Amino acid sequence: MTTGALWHEKYMWWDTRHASVFIPSGGWLEPDEHAENPRTKRRLKNLLDATGLSAQLQWLEPRPASVEELCRVHDREYVDRMKALSDDNGGDAGELTPFAGGGFEIAALAAGGVIAAAEAVRDRVVDNAYAITRPPGHHAERDRGRGFCMFGNVAIAARHLQAAGPGQMSRIAVVDWDVHHGNGTQQAFWDDPSVLTISLHQDGYYPHESGYADERGEGDGHGSNINVPLPPGTGTGGYEYAFDEVVVPALERFRPEFVFVASGFDSSALDPLGRQMLHSEGYRRLTRRMLDVAASTAGGRLLGVHEGGYSAGYVPFCGLAVLEELSGIRTEADDPFLDFLSAMAGQDLAPHQKDVVDGLVPLVSDVPTP
Repeated sequence: MTTGALWHEKYMWWDTRHASVFIPSGGWLEPDEHAENPRTKRRLKNLLDATGLSAQLQWLEPRPASVEELCRVHDREYVDRMKALSDDNGGDAGELTPFAGGGFEIAALAAGGVIAAAEAVRDRVVDNAYAITRPPGHHAERDRGRGFCMFGNVAIAARHLQAAGPGQMSRIAVVDWDVHHGNGTQQAFWDDPSVLTISLHQDGYYPHESGYADERGEGDGHGSNINVPLPPGTGTGGYEYAFDEVVVPALERFRPEFVFVASGFDSSALDPLGRQMLHSEGYRRLTRRMLDVAASTAGGRLLGVHEGGYSAGYVPFCGLAVLEELSGIRTEADDPFLDFLSAMAGQDLAPHQKDVVDGLVPLVSDVPTP
């Protein structure tokens, strides 16, 4: 099996400026490093290098997304405004998305990188792939950035795969396991039955007004959006149960030609911005489920795209587990946190978590079939 990986040093140059956690510094907020900073993803790349896994992956080259490609998801006025802000030393893309001068070019390189990785998987250059891109994308909406995201990287790549031309694909699925709701991806495909969007996230976290179970798409797209709002404190058992009862059956019913995973590691037990309990082995098991269902429905075409995750110490081990599972290569590196996190209360499926997931099972029957 050949697993592709995508990275560019410029992704680490996306500048979120000074903040206290994620609120811009000023007033009573002492300037500090923004929570969305380069360390988590750089340390993941470093761990891949240090373990030797990097040398066994096929590294893919990103390229910038064009304005036309960005506008398959975003309004032209918004894209032009982001370019103007970027040229004028930066600003805020909308809500909690500060960026410095030159940020437009880096964000376009992130979106284009995901396109390049998707093409490599589509064209069988690699069997599957993982894109370590920055800034993230799943919160970006049609006409504004939100939650550290300027452009909807996964949504833009999905639309690219559907565009007319060689290798055109009609049915795409996106599974988002970031701790926050994938509101931007949901909006992009809200009335479109050709894209199945599934978001597993901490209930009522961010954005506060979205991510509820009754958001199912509308018009011809009714049934093609599934939200799995999990209670705070849900661990590996709860996530696995949600995959087995909702995510996998929905994908099997939809039968996509290509599957994206919006891979946020802020659902981990050590994340400073999340309140969920996943550990690296949990991410490994979820990846195995995604590989199996992609093999049975999408010819194995699976692409992971990095989203959130703010623990500089733990994101590298969660990402390593995912890439080991994608590639089928186990390195000598053990997760030094795993024994501690596995023993913490909350890893097993709890009755109230089971009740939530069981209540979502009927949504699967509304998923559009080929």
